[in-house]
Amino acid sequence: GLAAVVTRIIQGHISHSAAKTVFDLLWNASGDAISNEGQLSVVDEIIKNKGLMQMNDAGELEKIVDEVLSISSKNIEEFKAGNTKALNSLVGLIMKASKGKANPGQVNELLKKKLT
Repeated sequence: GLAAVVTRIIQGHISHSAAKTVFDLLWNASGDAISNEGQLSVVDEIIKNKGLMQMNDAGELEKIVDEVLSISSKNIEEFKAGNTKALNSLVGLIMKASKGKANPGQVNELLKKKLT
């Protein structure tokens, strides 16, 4: 169970917070022994059924980033003036716009690319 959850984190399929949810659901599920491949299937089913799959589509993510940037001129100005906390604020807005499904690492990369 835990190995399957960690695998999906490493692959970027779920966030750490989603992993906690998946693990809790696994922990409370049936105690039957399941093969490693079977555990991945169970984990994937939980991820799908609970809508926990992290957004990794670069095009979709870039669209959300562009939308947030178009309405966040103050944060952009602050970031360009050297306030690195403004970047965190933008990441938060993007996470909110994506309903928490955006990959924060990809969001940071995209923002830095677009703002520098």
